[in-house]
Amino acid sequence: MAAPKKGRGPAGGQGRPGRSLALILIAMVALTGGMFLADQPTPRLGIDLAGGTSITLEAKAEPGQESAINKTNMDTAVQIMERRVNGLGVSEAEVQTQGDRNIIVNIPKGTNSAQAREQVGTTAKLYFRPVLTVAQGTPTPQPSASSTDKASPSAKPSASASDKASPSAKPSTSATTQGRAVTGALKADPTPSPKTSTTPKASATPTASAEEQAAAADLQKKFEALDCSSKASRSKASQGTKATDTVVACEQDGSAKYVLGPAEVDGTDVDSAKAAINQQTGQWIVQMEFTDGGSKKFNKTTGKLAQQQQPQNQFAIALDGEVVSAPSVSQALSKNAEISGSFTQQSAEELANVLSYGALPLSFQEQSVTTVTAALGGEQLRAGLIAGAIGLALVVIYLVAYYRGLAFIALLSLLVSGILTYTIMSLLGPAIGFALNLPAVCGAIVAIGITADSFIVYFERIRDEIREGRTLRPAVERAWPRARRTILVSDFVSFLAAAVLFVVTVGKVQGFAFTLGLTTLLDVVVVFLFTKPVMTLMARTKFFASGHPWSGLDPKRLGAKPPLRRSRRVNAPTDPKEA
Repeated sequence: MAAPKKGRGPAGGQGRPGRSLALILIAMVALTGGMFLADQPTPRLGIDLAGGTSITLEAKAEPGQESAINKTNMDTAVQIMERRVNGLGVSEAEVQTQGDRNIIVNIPKGTNSAQAREQVGTTAKLYFRPVLTVAQGTPTPQPSASSTDKASPSAKPSASASDKASPSAKPSTSATTQGRAVTGALKADPTPSPKTSTTPKASATPTASAEEQAAAADLQKKFEALDCSSKASRSKASQGTKATDTVVACEQDGSAKYVLGPAEVDGTDVDSAKAAINQQTGQWIVQMEFTDGGSKKFNKTTGKLAQQQQPQNQFAIALDGEVVSAPSVSQALSKNAEISGSFTQQSAEELANVLSYGALPLSFQEQSVTTVTAALGGEQLRAGLIAGAIGLALVVIYLVAYYRGLAFIALLSLLVSGILTYTIMSLLGPAIGFALNLPAVCGAIVAIGITADSFIVYFERIRDEIREGRTLRPAVERAWPRARRTILVSDFVSFLAAAVLFVVTVGKVQGFAFTLGLTTLLDVVVVFLFTKPVMTLMARTKFFASGHPWSGLDPKRLGAKPPLRRSRRVNAPTDPKEA
């Protein structure tokens, strides 16, 4: 019976603590080396510590749709904005509602903060519309007052459309050569009024009702007067229109203006989008893949367009009312498509980003843009660090006064935990976009108490074993199983609380929860791979094993009774149960 007792203890932890210490030392060296190789010697800072930009956006509803400004749409807009800025790699961006109509976007200072500012309020309403008429982006010269026949002014844009095919030639040629393009849906019989007298559908004009003719005449006037030379006029060209309306629109660079038919395919039919380089032309394009429903509509639409003549075989990709590209179609297309145009890498990636993460359910107007300085956050950080230093000093004083020599082991463990926490936070910046903000600093300070609590649990278990009359080395090993269970349960509760807090909260509070959860996990690693092995090694030294008064493990100071030890040594060999 004696042999099983001898092998029952955790021999691996007792006999070979060097393995665990070597493992954690290798981890520390690797993390520190990775931190410098990644050129990230310090953790990335959030907006409250590093400064940045704060944007206030006010929701605007379309005429007659004021009820669209509701909690559901506002929450959806917040989620889309968060995904957009995160898609650009901006870390710790904070997007939250303020009141019923406003959204506050806090973007930390960084490489992509300017791009994020451009995208947060972009509605990204994407429509694929058939081209009915195209002309230069400047106002069309008006005919003489005596010209009352609508065919004459209508003929000018049409002739111009044929002659001015160059504004759309660049995207059209590219799309045709590739054999793929992105399209807007084309009605079987588009509204004929804005077309020129040279188009096959012009004969349908006399059959239109008086109301339709008036609307067509009004649309024609808008088209002729449209000036695409300024950004303001381009953005207002299609303002207040619906997907089912025939509209006028400008090309993004202002070189051309269009009359576009109703849309049958829109941005919600896009499943995914990404920026890429066209291998034939060497230009940046946006590749898209439609959903199953969108693919069917896309195929049906391009089949109709392929049977039309120039420019009615073109379709316009209209993003927020401006034409990104207007390629022509020579055959029916299916699931995959491309948007071509005068894209740079940045503009192609931005467009792919907004298409991938969806269109905002509301339009937003920028109300204010303020620059947040790091001065206030720096003062708060200094105050927090001072408070943390005072708390740490009090912990150290308590440990030294109460545990004496054991305080040395606790301080070494705290140092190892601090190194691991710092290096991991630094590496998480470029890896997942983690940024250290004030609540995260608070979480790290709270973690000091959690880590110290784990050491105290183990030390007290050891002291309890010594009080029962055992010597230090067996006391260290017998105390570990009970201390281990208590530490794991305590850390599990702390981690669970941090996880729940991270899931149910937003913004800066998540930084607190993330840091608390991270340091709780590291506490388990440090206690198992450092504190326990170091304690095993210290138990072999004369200073601790002899119960020196300054070791913190003095049997007399702890109230151990020597007769209990002698009684156990005498009875142990003869008692089978004890064996």
